Amino acid sequence: MSEVLLIVLAYLIGSVPTAVWISKYFFNIDIREYGSGNAGATNTFRVLGSKWGSVVMAVDILKGVVATSLYVLIPYYLHDEFDRTNFMVGLGLAGVLGHIFPIWADFRGGKGVATLFGMILAIQPVVAVCCVGVFLLVLYLTRFVSLSSILAGIAFAILILFIFNEKEPLYRGFAIAVALLVMLTHQKNISRLLRGSESKVPIFKYRDKKRSRPRENQAK
Repeated sequence: MSEVLLIVLAYLIGSVPTAVWISKYFFNIDIREYGSGNAGATNTFRVLGSKWGSVVMAVDILKGVVATSLYVLIPYYLHDEFDRTNFMVGLGLAGVLGHIFPIWADFRGGKGVATLFGMILAIQPVVAVCCVGVFLLVLYLTRFVSLSSILAGIAFAILILFIFNEKEPLYRGFAIAVALLVMLTHQKNISRLLRGSESKVPIFKYRDKKRSRPRENQAK
């Protein structure tokens, strides 16, 4: 029974609609009525800028970490690594589900990538750091948060299945599910990327300006 209550609590933590509350409190708008219509960090970057996008991303990651770490409230899981990992996966998925379908915001949330990363960070920090490296590299090169998230999700599956070669079937299945979930929740973004209509987030502008100067000088 304790496990069920903690999974419900993990869902409620994941349900905290960071982007919605920030947009309503500080800007008197509902972020879901602008941009892509999602209540996540990517849309917040687009609509409210990099400052608030970073805040939303940090809090959504924290939601995943906290939800997944609720296992510490049951002493048994502190001493059994196999059962602990399985329970953490359950808690983390409940948190991600809460972010995607938040009870506090009419079940209209974000895509769950940041919260999913928080979950991975709590379970396996080294893999999480590698995924961050992939995300930041793609983001720096393209300024597409959606593409960065998709490739980081695929990288997670590759790391678990082939690089770290995890033996536990549940964890391997979870890695595959993560990659599929990220692609599933980014279907519209994938379509826009293929059409060339996906919008870039307003970061690395200084870098882009420096790159554009030589072209401007050549045009002159």
